[in-house]
Amino acid sequence: REAYPGDVFYLHSRLLERAAKLNDKLGAGSLTALPIIEIHEGDLTTYIPTNVISITDGQIYLTADLFNAGIRPAINAGVSVSRVGGDAQIKAMKADEVAKTMRLDLARYRDVAAFAQFGSDLDASTQQQLRRGDRLVELLKQQQYEPMPVERQIASIFCGSNGYLDDLDLHDLARFESEFLVYMDQNYNDVLEEIAETGDLSDELIERLHTAAKNFKNIFDTTESDA
Repeated sequence: REAYPGDVFYLHSRLLERAAKLNDKLGAGSLTALPIIEIHEGDLTTYIPTNVISITDGQIYLTADLFNAGIRPAINAGVSVSRVGGDAQIKAMKADEVAKTMRLDLARYRDVAAFAQFGSDLDASTQQQLRRGDRLVELLKQQQYEPMPVERQIASIFCGSNGYLDDLDLHDLARFESEFLVYMDQNYNDVLEEIAETGDLSDELIERLHTAAKNFKNIFDTTESDA
């Protein structure tokens, strides 16, 4: 196929089989393989990508369009998949109030955003979907070398998924998130600690997150960035 040698699948699998979890006799530890494939013209169905995808446990699909639009990391949520999936997430992250439907929501948002470029009249629900999607995308942007503990991720995504960011300007979101997390540390640190300790999101914690988001939004100064 495509002039590649007939044994190219064997060559790929032999290379990736070097990834392993070692037993104690061999020194323990693990080796993780992250094959990086260049996609030509956005076509994921060519021989080499499909070959490697069939071997690995999923893929992260990065696109130049998203990168050039300032979305970093430039992950296409609609095409990126994982066989591990939600098993790698704590229960709190998979809650309805946090990120349970985020992947599908972002994929739908991309489709609607592409359609909206044609300038057609959009109904109120579609405009709301675009507005929510814009803010979720902005919320998910992450600076290099700045990992975030999962409990703080949950607090931030909770605000986006529950509409607390919908009426904010996009240029205010980064400051809102930063100041909200400081507010959580100062006033609701026990909530963050319980999420980190239990990995779950009880009804009481959900209610307290709603209270924290509402209270902080009431004191958040949207005029500061305009000054």
